[in-house]
Amino acid sequence: MKQTIIILLLISALSACQKSEVVSQYTGNEVTYALQQSSTYDVSGTITFRERKDGQIYAVIQMSGVSGSSKLPVHLHRGDITVQGADVALLMDPVDGTSGRSETIFNKLSDESVVDYQQLTKLNACIKIHLSSSGAGKDVVLAAGNIGTAVTAANPGGRTAGVGLCKSE
Repeated sequence: MKQTIIILLLISALSACQKSEVVSQYTGNEVTYALQQSSTYDVSGTITFRERKDGQIYAVIQMSGVSGSSKLPVHLHRGDITVQGADVALLMDPVDGTSGRSETIFNKLSDESVVDYQQLTKLNACIKIHLSSSGAGKDVVLAAGNIGTAVTAANPGGRTAGVGLCKSE
């Protein structure tokens, strides 16, 4: 009887020591785009889009040059960064001034149209990060970058000469 109990305890201890398998919520598809300085503020960063297994898209922005407790609005616009008055296709979670980070999970644009990872990578669009959501700061684009087909459509390097103001209402 004692041997049986000891064997059961050993099996139980060995089972507890085995590493549990971590199952990723991502497919492995991801793409990162540069966000270039777009004003007199020395701000830049990257945005990475990752495809989730549930069909949603996880977007994470990491900025350098931001600080304080501000929340910097992030817009996904159709068209490249030079388009003036471009409509907002998606309001993303703001960049936190303290961490320089924003995280958004989505599978629909503002007009309720469904978008998946493959469609997003083929979208002619851009990301713009603003100084504020109201007042004079709403027209200050701190950083911007083309995504999807706008990266190669503007020019082979994906960078364009100027950043157009957006329609942020």
